Amino acid sequence: MRKVKIKRKTAETDIDMALNLDSFKPAKIQTDIPFLNHMLNLFAANAQITLDIKAKGDIEIDDHHLTEDIGITLGQALKKALGDKKGITRYGHFLLPMDEALAYVAMDISGRPHLSYDVKIKFQKTGFNYDLLQEFFIAFVNNAGITLHIKMMKGRNNHHIAEAVFKGFGRALKDAVSINKKIKSIPSTKGIL
Repeated sequence: MRKVKIKRKTAETDIDMALNLDSFKPAKIQTDIPFLNHMLNLFAANAQITLDIKAKGDIEIDDHHLTEDIGITLGQALKKALGDKKGITRYGHFLLPMDEALAYVAMDISGRPHLSYDVKIKFQKTGFNYDLLQEFFIAFVNNAGITLHIKMMKGRNNHHIAEAVFKGFGRALKDAVSINKKIKSIPSTKGIL
């Protein structure tokens, strides 16, 4: 089973995470940021993985540290759970509609971190700071060692755009981490990822 438990504790955040790529149970996400809980639940359901997160942070300052550190921890958990990556499909992509929003997400579990993030979200004075989604994905790719492209094709409503992105992220990950029985080794002509 490709499963791990990770703990990250800093002066700003305290995170416990359990990830299982080979089983699917409803996610248990408990962070201090309700909107991020919602997005991570959508991600896990669409990735068809088991993801449990218990996280607290210094949200009295803002949501930045906790959002970024959850991205770091999720990236580390994925990298560890994938192990030597033998037999994985490696690539995944998905075009996902959410009402008027449409997002395209493509990934390569390449060992090379890169994020291309083309998502335009309108500034709003209250509620979740949507700019932090990019910080989440930067932290994730840098710690997972994957190439990730996220492009908003269209959208008007910030919530719908974010949902399309996280659902598409889950669907692309589901394909990329899936085991292909025809692939007996590491899916690279270099012999390493």
